[in-house]
Amino acid sequence: MNEKSALIEAEKDTYPIWWMCQQLEVARSSFYAWRARAGRVTATQARRDVLKVEIARIFTEQRGTAGCRRVAAQLNAEGFDASVGLVADLMREMDLAAIQKRAYKRTTIAEEHAAVFTDKLGRDFTPEHYTVGQALVGDITYLRTGQGWLYLAVVIDLATRMVIGWQTAKHMRASLVIDALEMARTQGGAAKEAIFHSDHGSQFTSDDFVQYCSRNGFVQSMGRTGVCLLTG
Repeated sequence: MNEKSALIEAEKDTYPIWWMCQQLEVARSSFYAWRARAGRVTATQARRDVLKVEIARIFTEQRGTAGCRRVAAQLNAEGFDASVGLVADLMREMDLAAIQKRAYKRTTIAEEHAAVFTDKLGRDFTPEHYTVGQALVGDITYLRTGQGWLYLAVVIDLATRMVIGWQTAKHMRASLVIDALEMARTQGGAAKEAIFHSDHGSQFTSDDFVQYCSRNGFVQSMGRTGVCLLTG
């Protein structure tokens, strides 16, 4: 055992320790214990080295999604005594940061008896097929901020692919999309009788929005529910 551990120590800058332990059939904990006894490292450092190897293994097994709490829980379940704080420190030293899944917010909520408009674009979103201001598309997305959710409505000119109107708010009422389209209209981004294409979200089928479009000469067009920029 001592000879194998000495070989691993000598070659640690050439090959990964975990790989050499596996090839030589030496338990990693035994190797690190040997290092501590041999005075190569302190007992504390040897323990940290053992934990780093196990943390790297768990992090890889979890495909980079495990944070310090989940890693610490698994370490303790496997018999390694490690606090969340210690695991967090070691993960920082190893530059390991868990991938955070994006929180989901539903922005398209169709009303059962809402107004429905046909697809005036015929699923054609090719910029070259339209003149500037002739065909506009709109949608709502969301942003997480320190003060909570913020909703963003945008209006895009299909011909130029440029955002020509936008508005943010802490709500998803019809006024959010009306304000975004009004920006596009007042700044000269919309042609006369421009097509405005959206999904079937309640904001776009509301009486307020339908009346706004009618008063200002916009021709409403809709794709499938939840799909505004429908390309196929």
